Order: sequence, then structure tokens, then C-alpha cells
Amino acid sequence: MSKVHVKTGDTVILLTGKDEYLYNDKDNKSKGRKTGKVVAVSPKEGKVIVEGFNVVTKHVKPTRMGQVGGIVETEGALYASKVQLVCPKCGHHFPLDAYSRLKSVLDAGSFRELNEKYPAADPLRFPGYPEKLKKAQEKTGLTEAVVTALGTIGGRRCVVGVMDSRFFMGSMSAAVGEKITLAMEYATKSRLPLILFCASGGARMQEGILSLMQMAKTSAALGRHAQKGLLYISVLTDPTTGGVTASFASLGDIILAEPGALIGFAGPRVIQQTIGQTLPEGFQRAEYQEEHGFVDAVVPRSQMRETLVQLLLLHEKGGREWKN
Repeated sequence: MSKVHVKTGDTVILLTGKDEYLYNDKDNKSKGRKTGKVVAVSPKEGKVIVEGFNVVTKHVKPTRMGQVGGIVETEGALYASKVQLVCPKCGHHFPLDAYSRLKSVLDAGSFRELNEKYPAADPLRFPGYPEKLKKAQEKTGLTEAVVTALGTIGGRRCVVGVMDSRFFMGSMSAAVGEKITLAMEYATKSRLPLILFCASGGARMQEGILSLMQMAKTSAALGRHAQKGLLYISVLTDPTTGGVTASFASLGDIILAEPGALIGFAGPRVIQQTIGQTLPEGFQRAEYQEEHGFVDAVVPRSQMRETLVQLLLLHEKGGREWKN
């Protein structure tokens, strides 16, 4: 997981650290998350330098005659996984690639990918499909639209899957369904909690009915996981639509969503044109779905890891170790 999801000039927030919040000088209470611009990126180290973040002091020696040395303040490097892309004006959560998502929630050094080399396929020999698959693989560095892994969150072992919207808009192929099912079965066999970050435009049309069959297969695997009394947390990100919404995305014991995420089966334009009525403001967005009981909580990306830590702790031993 060495890729960096931000570039020079991007506006980011800090997910964790001493510069995470802005403070009121009078009472030292949080006034919101601090934003800053990325001024340097080191993909090899997986680090970034952000204006105003991680300011450190260091001694500068004079480099030529007449120059004065001394103590100066400068921004130190941060691991890229500690920052996240947001709109500086509205706070919109931009799409996040699978490996960066995993970095943002898993404990450092705990990541172990499952079924990394599971291949994409062209079962129906759809014209032009192999070329499009190859292009998506070269662009993203992925074999398919989901990455699954074993790791720890707050020291608690779990299986985590992340759908990546950069690969065919996270659409559900036979390979995607199989990787997710294998992750579910691994979690069931190992008696581990399962967390899935969903992001999908729905079924992959190039695989026809084989794509739609993944809805039943993943739902059945989740049923076996639930029969063992194991926890499944579904996290809905923008967008979560189509067959993914109609199957495993909606079957979580706890369903979380990122702010502003589009969540539904058909899109709002299709619904509006079909029923011939104007839809309510914010229809199908995460906040609307929370208000109407489809989502348990809308959680900003900067609070997602801590929320998962608390939920895993609550589930462990019937919540006897829960701490306020």
C-alpha cells in the first residue's frame, strides 16, 4: 500500500494528530477540523507535507558567507494516510481509492491482503470488454473493483473489504462477487467481524446474469456469517446504488454512511422521470436516508476509524468493555 491519494495543491483535512482540530483560544474547545494545502508529495515514502500541519522547529546552519543561521519553524512530513481530500468550501468527501481507505482505518502494519491476485474474467466474451478491463487494471493497479484484507482496528482483528469506484465504477462482476464472498467466508470461518466499504454503480452489464447472481451469493454468505452471531458493519460511500444496495450493502447489523453519499437502487433522475413527480430535496443522500431509518448514522471520514473502534469494542464480549 504505497500509493499516495493526494497531489501538490490539494486541500486536505488531518484525520489524526495534534493539528487535527481548530481551537477557540478562550476555552480551547474544538471549532472544526483544520484544512491545509499539500505543498510536497513523496510517493516512495508515502508521505506528504501540508501547509500549517506538523510544524516543527529545527536548526538551520548558514550555507554561505554572511548568511545567519538559527532556529526556524517548518512543516514536517506526514504519512499520506493521515490526510484526506475534502472540498475547502463545502466539506464534500471526494472519492478514495481502496488502499488509501484501508490505510485510514487499519492499524499500522496489520494489513494483509486476501485473494490479491484473483483475476477478472470475460465469461460472456463481451465485445471490447477484455480491452476495457486491461485499461482499468493499468490505470488503477488493481485486478478488480474490490480489495479485501485481514487486519486490526484498535487492536481488534477483523476482515475489511473496500470497493474502488475507479475500476468500472465499482460495478459488481463475477470476480468482485467472488472476492467479497471469499472474504465473508474467511470472516465466518475465523469468527471475525466483517466491515465492507461499499461504492458501486450496480451490476456490470458486460457480465449480464452472472453479475446479478452475485447478489444472491453474497447475501447467502452473509446469512451464514450472521448465524454464527458475528458482526457485520456496512459503510455506504458515494455512490452506493443498484444491485450492491439491493444485496450486501443493506444487510449490515450496523449501516454507516459518509456525508452526502448517494444511496439507492435507481438514481433520482430515473425515479423522477418514472413517477412524474418532483423529489424532495436531498432525496437518496446519506442524511435523508438516516432521517428515514435506512442508515443508522452518518459518519464523517475523519471520525470513521474511531467510530469503528468503538463499535468493535461494543460488540466484543457483549459490550462489557465499552468505555464512554
